[in-house]
Amino acid sequence: MKKLNFNILLLLLSASVLIFSSCESNDPEDENEGELITDVTLKFTEVDPAQGFIGTPFEVQASDPDGLELGNNPTIETINLEIGKTYLLELSLFNRIENEDITEEIEEEADEHQFFFLGSAFVGSPILTYIYDDEDGDGNPIGLRGFVTVASVPSFNNAQFRLILRHDLNKSFVGANNPNFENFVEAGGETDLDITFPLVLN
Repeated sequence: MKKLNFNILLLLLSASVLIFSSCESNDPEDENEGELITDVTLKFTEVDPAQGFIGTPFEVQASDPDGLELGNNPTIETINLEIGKTYLLELSLFNRIENEDITEEIEEEADEHQFFFLGSAFVGSPILTYIYDDEDGDGNPIGLRGFVTVASVPSFNNAQFRLILRHDLNKSFVGANNPNFENFVEAGGETDLDITFPLVLN
């Protein structure tokens, strides 16, 4: 009887060790989660460095209460820029669901985030050029702040202004320091934001 009880006890112990180790091996590893973004604001301020001119800022917004990467009903405003002008572009992002300022998170984790500027406005026969005006602690670009210049003689007046935010990418990847890098996915990471604004030149 004692031998039987001992065997049962041994069996129970073995089963519990097996269950414990099985649970332990299936526990998910901590991952650096992407950002949930419900609102994006693009603030444009006309500038003329040669004359020290700074114009009146105006804003263009995109929003979706469920998240711009998750929802099905985004509200996206049109960007209107003037031919031949240069603008300081400042981006701000917010998560209304969690009441979080995503701009601050990007600044705090600057080495893990970078914006790219694509669409027909920037690639092919571009009518806009973009220059980064911010960088992380390693000297790599971020894109929360930069300068957009409109061509003096644009080949067309309507285009698509595609804004992409990548998270946890390899910023040292060849070409990743180019704001118009079409093969941005090759640098790794995940997309936190991929949104296209209509653009009209006046």
